[in-house]
Amino acid sequence: MVVNRYIIIEKKDEVYLTIDAESDIRRELSEFFTFEVPGYKFMPQYRNRYWDGKIRLFKYAKGEIYYGLLPYVKKFCEDNNIQVITKIKEKNKPLDKIECAKFCKALNIPLQIRDYQFNAFYHAIQEDRCLLLSPTASGKSLIAYLILRFQLLRLKEKKANKVLIIVPTTSLVEQLYKDFRDYGYNVKHIHRIYQGHEKETTKRVVISTWQSVYKLPKKWFADFGVVIGDEAHLFKSQSLTTIMTKMTNCKYRIGMTGTLDGSKTHKLVLEGLFGAVNKVAQTTDLIEKKQLAKFKIHCLILQHGKNSRDFLRDKTYQEEMDFLCASKARNNYIKNLCVGLQGNSLCLFQYVEKHGKVLEELIRQKDPERKVFFVYGGVNADEREEIRAITEKSDNAIIVASYGTFSTGINIRNLHNIIFSSPSKSRIRNLQSIGRGLRLGDNKTNATLYDIADDVSYGEKENYTLQHFRERINIYNEESFDYEIHNVELKE
Repeated sequence: MVVNRYIIIEKKDEVYLTIDAESDIRRELSEFFTFEVPGYKFMPQYRNRYWDGKIRLFKYAKGEIYYGLLPYVKKFCEDNNIQVITKIKEKNKPLDKIECAKFCKALNIPLQIRDYQFNAFYHAIQEDRCLLLSPTASGKSLIAYLILRFQLLRLKEKKANKVLIIVPTTSLVEQLYKDFRDYGYNVKHIHRIYQGHEKETTKRVVISTWQSVYKLPKKWFADFGVVIGDEAHLFKSQSLTTIMTKMTNCKYRIGMTGTLDGSKTHKLVLEGLFGAVNKVAQTTDLIEKKQLAKFKIHCLILQHGKNSRDFLRDKTYQEEMDFLCASKARNNYIKNLCVGLQGNSLCLFQYVEKHGKVLEELIRQKDPERKVFFVYGGVNADEREEIRAITEKSDNAIIVASYGTFSTGINIRNLHNIIFSSPSKSRIRNLQSIGRGLRLGDNKTNATLYDIADDVSYGEKENYTLQHFRERINIYNEESFDYEIHNVELKE
C-alpha cells in the first residue's frame, strides 16, 4: 500500500510561510534546512556551550520558514516524492519590458542607463523579491533609484506605500541622498535617519542606517511596502534579520550586494529574507567593456629572515599578526611603497592602534608635504566626506584607512592604487575593497592593487597569513583577475 506524503504551504505574512505536514516530514525538512555556521568553532557562544554552531531555517515547532526559501521547499518535496498543496497566490502577469524602458527614459536621468542596470531593475520589479549580485562600482545606486521610482507609483494607492532603504553607514545615507538628487529626484520627499535624526516622518522615502531603526517597534515598519537593503551581505547579522522580520507588510524586497561569502548558509539566509540571487554583471566583463577601470594585481610576498621564522615557529595566528604589525622592516617597506606610487593611494589596515597609526606616522615623516589622511571608526561622516572630496580633486594623496570604514560605502572615482597592508582571507572584504579602485574617473582608466603577503614559514609548515594569501589567490582566479606574484626579500 502506497502512502501519499504531502505538505500544505500557506502564506503567513510577507516574512514567513507556514508548512503543515506530518511530523516525519517536518523532521526531514528541519534536517534539510539545518546548517553549520562557517567558523562556528571559534565563536564565543559555541566555545561557552551556549550554542551548537548550527542555524535552523525551518522552525519545527511553528512550522515556519522564510518566504524566500519557497523554491528550495518545492525542490525538497520533488526530490523526496512529497506532494505540494499550496494556497499561495501566483504572481501577476509579466510586465511589458518595452513599457518599462519607456518609464526609465521618461525619468530624464542625466546619465546613460547601461543594459545590465536596466535588466537588474526589470528583474527586481518583475520578481518582487530578489537579491541583486552586482560588482562594486557597477552603479548600484542608479539601479536602486530606478526601482524606487517604479515602486512609488506601484504602491501609491496601497496602505503600506512607503519605501525603506537600509544602508550600513551614515556616509552611505548621505551618498544615496546626493545620488538621488543628482539623478533628478526632488529630495524634499526623502527622510534621512542616523544618529540624532528624528525617526518619525510622513515622507514616503526613508534612507536609514540599520543601527538607527532595528530596535524600533514592529508598528514603525507597518507602513513600508518596499525595502531595499544595500550591502545586503551584511543582513545575515541578527540586527538586520530583526528588521526584515518586523516588516510583515512589506511585499517588495530587494537586496543589493557586490559579493557573497561563498557559503551555502549565508546565501540561504539572504535568499530567505529577500529572494533568489540574480547575477547582474561580472567585474571582468565590465572592465572589458571599459565601464570599469582596467585592473592589475601585484602580489608581493615578503620573504622574512631566519630570525623571524625561528621566532614564529610555534606561535598562534594572533601572535603572528602582532609580530607582522610591529615589524619595522615590513612597515618601512609599506611606507616606501605608499610614498613611491603615483596617483592617489588607499592603504588599508586591520588594527587601528598597533598598525594603522604606525603606518600613518611613518608616511607623514617620509613625505611631510604630501596630503595624508587617516580614517577609522572614530572619524565622523562629515570628515570622511571632506576627505573624499579633497581626494577627488587631488592627484597624489594617501589615505590610510581601516578595512571597516573603507571597504564599503566610500566612493572615490579618482583612486589609482590600493594597498592591502593587513592579510585577510575574507572574500567579501577583499572584493569590496578591490571595488574601491574600479570606478572610472575623469583622468583615470587604470587601477592597481598591491596585495602584501608574508612568508615566515618554517620548514614545511606554512605560516597562517601565507595560507590566507593562498585563499585570496583562489578569489582572484574565480573572478578572473589579472595578477602577478613577486617574491621580495625583506631586509631586517
